[in-house]
Amino acid sequence: MAEPRPRGRPKAFHDKTAENTIQSLDRALMILRVVAEAGGLTLSEIAQRTQQSVPTVYRVLTTLQIHGFVEIEEPGQLWHIGAGAFRIGSEFLRRTKVVERARQPMDRLMRATGETANLGVEMRDQVLFLAQVETHETIRAFFAPGTLGPMHCSGIGKALLAWYPEPRLGAILGAGLPRFTVRSIGDAAGLRADLAATRARGYALDDEERTEGMRCVAAPVFNAHGEPVAGLSVSGPAFRLTPARAEEIGALVRAAADEVTAATGGRAAPAPPAA
Repeated sequence: MAEPRPRGRPKAFHDKTAENTIQSLDRALMILRVVAEAGGLTLSEIAQRTQQSVPTVYRVLTTLQIHGFVEIEEPGQLWHIGAGAFRIGSEFLRRTKVVERARQPMDRLMRATGETANLGVEMRDQVLFLAQVETHETIRAFFAPGTLGPMHCSGIGKALLAWYPEPRLGAILGAGLPRFTVRSIGDAAGLRADLAATRARGYALDDEERTEGMRCVAAPVFNAHGEPVAGLSVSGPAFRLTPARAEEIGALVRAAADEVTAATGGRAAPAPPAA
């Protein structure tokens, strides 16, 4: 007897070919994404970036404007993301209580270290930053919620990778490890050694690997099955977040991540795997 189909899924649920997508909706979402990422574009600029005709783009933008997803700045005729998109996007954060439970630990981390505290998860083999508590320092790290970054050269990404099972880790490493600075780890063997060190000390270190002059210390948050599902980090300029401070901050980040793990019903970090 065939298994019943999950509610809300048609027979072609797993078929993502063009026949089962709505081209006009796909086009609208592409335009919305371009507007969101750019922060102010004219109609012709949007048409050029999306390779769509100006009349088509205008119809899409007008429809999105009616729903509050985009808005236009009249003096320069520049299109921006609207409050409606923010409200819809904010619903993503409600899917998990980790954002709510991490807020106070992040605030304490920022106050204890004087640097910016971040929360992120993995999305499609990248780090998605969900929340941030900024330091009041003039020179500071900043990752807007919704920002995506590579896993292999970010503190949160490496904190997650260090506890991933081998098949999942191997798949991510096999996709390539591009270098962004001279300190980036661009080979699988080097990254595996770095992840082993991460497991041994309980926190990951991004040592100017994504951006020169910036360091980050991060630790994973675990779910009830002992799986890494999020990461907490402290990031700041290298001249303040020195290697000597990294060990001290690492202990604070590890404690904060364990606090979020416990607050969300997770299981304490498992012991480091045998070498």
